[in-house]
Amino acid sequence: MPIATSPADLMPQHEVLQLSGLAFMQSILEGKTPGPPIGQTMGFTLQDVAEGRAVFTGTPEFNVTNPMGTVHGGWYGALLDSALGCSVMTCVPRGSVYTTLEFKVNILRAIPLGTRVICKAEVDHAGRSTGVAHAEIRGADDDKLYSTGSTTCIIMKLA
Repeated sequence: MPIATSPADLMPQHEVLQLSGLAFMQSILEGKTPGPPIGQTMGFTLQDVAEGRAVFTGTPEFNVTNPMGTVHGGWYGALLDSALGCSVMTCVPRGSVYTTLEFKVNILRAIPLGTRVICKAEVDHAGRSTGVAHAEIRGADDDKLYSTGSTTCIIMKLA
């Protein structure tokens, strides 16, 4: 999947508005549209999308540790916010966009450095103006539950 290296690489908003949220997310997944650089920076990537669902995988390494040498809580948050927001985006109609209003992170246990995880997010509600979703971060190999999260997003009709 190509990754945007400058704002010019990202799809212009007027083009995004011509697609449904699901079509836009599928375009990123299929490599037709460059993905955002946050995933490369943080060590996670989009793996799958469907209506009301987004799946990311990631592996935290030393570059995302806190002063104690463990995975920074912001890494959990960035991964969850990405999966949660993308799941809501798959329900956004053509001519609309979304943004996160709030999200919650529950860290249940530390992810050991180098452990590959899967973050699955599912939409609970997507209406005219709000979207609500929940997600889990689990170990890819052991299925251990490391974290849960939830979000409320605003959906805005722009075109």
